[in-house]
Amino acid sequence: MDATDQPLPGPTSNELATARVSALFEIALCSGIPSQFALAYMFALAGFAPLEGGELSFPYITTLLLVDATVLIALIFWLLRRHGERPRDVFLGRLPIGPEIRLGIGLTPLVFALAVIVLSAARLIFPALHNVKENPLQQLIQTPTQALILAIVATISGGLREEIQRAFILHRFEQYLGGARLGLILYSLVFGFGHSLQGWDAVLATAMLGAFWGAVYLVRRSIVAPVVSHSGFNAAEIFVFLASRR
Repeated sequence: MDATDQPLPGPTSNELATARVSALFEIALCSGIPSQFALAYMFALAGFAPLEGGELSFPYITTLLLVDATVLIALIFWLLRRHGERPRDVFLGRLPIGPEIRLGIGLTPLVFALAVIVLSAARLIFPALHNVKENPLQQLIQTPTQALILAIVATISGGLREEIQRAFILHRFEQYLGGARLGLILYSLVFGFGHSLQGWDAVLATAMLGAFWGAVYLVRRSIVAPVVSHSGFNAAEIFVFLASRR
């Protein structure tokens, strides 16, 4: 056998350990917790308060969500390029975008129905899980204009940012941390607990939705359908909140 035909040596145990630690660090960095704490601190220094008259400030929340989404997406893209990876390959794969958009639109009512079923079943079987009577974000929605603005913000900070974040984390699990399925289970739980201010029933429903969108990404290897579906769900939820106030 020619020397050039020899198989390349695989990574050493030290290299694998370093890669795993690096992946864990990147996941923690891109979890949204460090960025939101840092931004909240910067806003506080600037005198930008989260409360107005004892209630959540609409300008504060929308600004925080938009700036955090921008910072986090830029950070994820930078981390991928730093490792020689192309964001397009990770987030869009090889499938054409048009059919993925149509799939996402078709999945939106299914996702909404899934959320209603999970919430209804949780409140029927385990009524103690419904420990928050009103979603705290509902107080932000007082007018149709606010609902429209919040729907746009939710599309960017929820639909786009959270699906890029989810795909990146699943990608790193698949590469270094025990596989995409393990990542899907663990991150779906984390995603659910991230909504604990909305109640334990919301935690359960959100974890299920996160698992669904993550599974769609793993099957399709594209975030387009999850982004469209997630954005549609968020927008529908916001306008349901608005209608319930009338």
